[in-house]
Amino acid sequence: MAKQSNTRPRATSSDRNAPDRDKDAPLKEDIRLLGRLLGDVLRDQEGDAVFEVVETIRQTAVRFRRESDDQAGAQLNRLLKKLDREQTITVVRAFSYFSHLANIAEDHHHNRRRRAHLLAGSTPQEGSVAFALEKLDKAGVTGAQVRDFFKDALISPVLTAHPTEVQRKSILDSENDIARLLAQRDLPMTPKERADNTELLHTRITMLWQTRLLRYSKLSVKDEVNNALSYYRITFLNELPGMYEDIAEEVAEQFPQRASSKSKNTFSPFVQMGSWIGGDRDGNPNVNADTMRYALSRQSTTVLDFYLAEVHALGAELSVSGFLAGVSPELQALADASPDQSAHRTDEPYRRALIFIYTRLAATARARGAATIARREIGSAAPYASPAEFAQDLQILIDSLKSHHGGALARPRLAKLRRAADIFGFHMATLDMRQSSDVHERVLTELFRCAQVETNYAALTEEQKVALLLSELDKPRLLFSPYIDYSDETNSELSIMRAAHDIRKMYGSRAIRNYIISHTETVSDMLEVLLLQRETGLLRNGSSDDDVELMVIPLFETIPDLRQAAVIMEQTMAIPQVRKLISKQGDLQEVMLGYSDSNKDGGFLTSNWELYKAETHLVEVFNRAGVKLRLFHGRGGTVGRGGGPSYDAILAQPPGTVNGQIRLTEQGEIIASKFSNPEIGRRNLALLVAATLEASLMPHPFNGRHAKKLAEFENVMSELSELAYHAYRDLVYETPGFTDYFFSATPIAEIAELNIGSRPASRKASRRIEDLRAIPWGFSWGQCRLLLPGWYGFGEAIEQWLAADNNKRHRVAMLRAMFKEWPFFATLLSNMDMVLSKTDLAVASRYSEMVQDRRLRNSIFKRIVAEHERVSDALTLITGRKERLANNPLLARSIKNRFAYLDPLNHLQVELIKRHRLLMKEGKVDDRVRRGIHLSINGLAAGLRNTG
Repeated sequence: MAKQSNTRPRATSSDRNAPDRDKDAPLKEDIRLLGRLLGDVLRDQEGDAVFEVVETIRQTAVRFRRESDDQAGAQLNRLLKKLDREQTITVVRAFSYFSHLANIAEDHHHNRRRRAHLLAGSTPQEGSVAFALEKLDKAGVTGAQVRDFFKDALISPVLTAHPTEVQRKSILDSENDIARLLAQRDLPMTPKERADNTELLHTRITMLWQTRLLRYSKLSVKDEVNNALSYYRITFLNELPGMYEDIAEEVAEQFPQRASSKSKNTFSPFVQMGSWIGGDRDGNPNVNADTMRYALSRQSTTVLDFYLAEVHALGAELSVSGFLAGVSPELQALADASPDQSAHRTDEPYRRALIFIYTRLAATARARGAATIARREIGSAAPYASPAEFAQDLQILIDSLKSHHGGALARPRLAKLRRAADIFGFHMATLDMRQSSDVHERVLTELFRCAQVETNYAALTEEQKVALLLSELDKPRLLFSPYIDYSDETNSELSIMRAAHDIRKMYGSRAIRNYIISHTETVSDMLEVLLLQRETGLLRNGSSDDDVELMVIPLFETIPDLRQAAVIMEQTMAIPQVRKLISKQGDLQEVMLGYSDSNKDGGFLTSNWELYKAETHLVEVFNRAGVKLRLFHGRGGTVGRGGGPSYDAILAQPPGTVNGQIRLTEQGEIIASKFSNPEIGRRNLALLVAATLEASLMPHPFNGRHAKKLAEFENVMSELSELAYHAYRDLVYETPGFTDYFFSATPIAEIAELNIGSRPASRKASRRIEDLRAIPWGFSWGQCRLLLPGWYGFGEAIEQWLAADNNKRHRVAMLRAMFKEWPFFATLLSNMDMVLSKTDLAVASRYSEMVQDRRLRNSIFKRIVAEHERVSDALTLITGRKERLANNPLLARSIKNRFAYLDPLNHLQVELIKRHRLLMKEGKVDDRVRRGIHLSINGLAAGLRNTG
């Protein structure tokens, strides 16, 4: 939005891609261009006076930041207080939209830099599959081992909807249009084409300005389902199959095979999408059997629409004449079965076969509830009974083309569609079910009581519960009776599980296959879900074909639960009935680890260490039991909830915890950040594959004689964790008035009001931090620029640990060795470094001014500032780097470039919250003030990108 001369010389396409020039110059140019166009739109829509106000606020905020200028701070206060309601909304919108536009420019620059590397023939970059394969080859890993990995692997990003997701589909569509136009500017253009492009960008930004950023009504679960589908259309449906083909070529290039040993389809669908949206009912009363059915119906409709469009496009492309090229008997049989009788296509067997496939697909879509088909089919045909039948027909086309000199014709679209059928089936993404263990206990307590089996199941000891549950699992009769009136909760839970049974029959077994238990604390928590499956037809026993349809997955979240995880799993897998069911699952069992509650419970350092220890102990237990462990990482967006680069996080896992099997959540605004741009989306998916490949097959650096060094590092971490835990708990849970400080000095109350998610911000109607969901907890600290959950306690822990030994030099050397040699510790510090780079004490101090009790405000903020200084000093001591992100200058520049536009949003947010709370005290509500607060929340979340 900065002023800019219209006579500035424009960079040419060759300038923008010149390798010898400043590689970030094109990014700066794009940001200036989009800022100038937004400024022009602001002038057009709101007038010169408003534009000048925005510029004055921006420049004053920059002075306040760069020079710690108290006079600038006072001037900023005066400027903000003078704004009336309409001006405030306009100014907030201006800075919020710039955050979004800066993201577009940055994403495009990442794509540009990658293309520049490829054009220059650079060596593969870290994080790419090609880099991982080269690294494995050098380490002595064979091609056979790599191919075996791809046959058995499962890598599953699981999309979740959470209260920090702020992206409306209308905004997403407009931003994709702007991204497309910006990318065009890298191509050679005539002056007229460039001027037209600029005019179109101006038009799209005008549309963005006139499009509402926020929802006025509360988001429903169905809205969340439909929002998530946008990312499948933009990225997953096209990019995942394409990525498979790329990886197959890269494997063949790095590990060539003899012609005689080549197989035609060695890769299983090793990347599969997952979702919690519509099935995660833990703490969300809006999720029920209907939302599950809706989610699968919409998913199925979306993927079948995609297949129909692709088959239609293939019909236009494959105009092969039977007079000019032969066909296989199987292909001819497909063509002969076609309802198409047109004389114009009698010699075009591929087109006729595709019309038959299209007709069957359309019937399949109608059988699964599709009301309309975009292009009406010719005639009628039986629907496909399974995705495998559809894939088989596509394979017939591919084999026939290859056998008759047409292999090249299969590559552009047909091969990818065949791969898509394997990946997405008719369900598109596996929907997980999740519920809290206490709900299961209440339901079974009622079922047992009404069946006159046990009057008060909930009051039994753990041993008594286990004995009763195992006894019931062996009995053929049900506890449920259709002639008894049960509570709404019991009826709802049973109907949800019955719905899962029906969904699996309609959409296939991959549609729903996981049942996650929140707050797993005992063996009985897992047995309860097995019994509920038995009650609803999902578990069949009492015969030779005992089988359970849904894998029961414990979720260990709090620090006490993480410490008990291995014990609980060892006891559970020792039960013969359970072990028998696990063997039916291919001797595979999944365990989910929650990163959020453990952090809110014990702080960043302790949370990460307890997760690491839990994983290590689980590996030992599973190895003894002869069961393969798959870990599901419940990572959030912010570092305080397990966020940070996925590649580093996977490589930092303890030995033996990956082994080709990993699932991880993608949450909140991180979904938009990673997957709203197709190219970046494919790279993020490939990055997960590369990391899993390396973590599974690379020899571990601490094997053999180096194991003693790892044990030393782990002992140090245990000591540091204990110290950090007490430092964190002392502030958050043991400092009188801290809860009042948090609710006053952050926008937590305003976040809870925002219509950006279907789930409540707190599990209970209280102000207790224990009851607050970890997502709004971390999100609130991000908004006020403290990001406290991502670093607090580390500095005090290091200081105390160093002071406990007279030989401080030795201890410093130990910490430096840990940073240099241990990926877990290096990733921990890297994430903390990134968080500190986004932390701003000057901005945070403005938020602390909202705490009315001056003594409380000064006391707590002073402690936070002191710990921030200790953490910064500790990072410098260990890494040897005084500047934050010294080893990641690209990210450092990215964050620095955003501050001029983020800082004003923070200052405006403080001013608006003050007005809002003052009105609330008077019993008044000003919707425009509230809207301004919510707009600022949106802009800051977009600008910081990983705060949720």
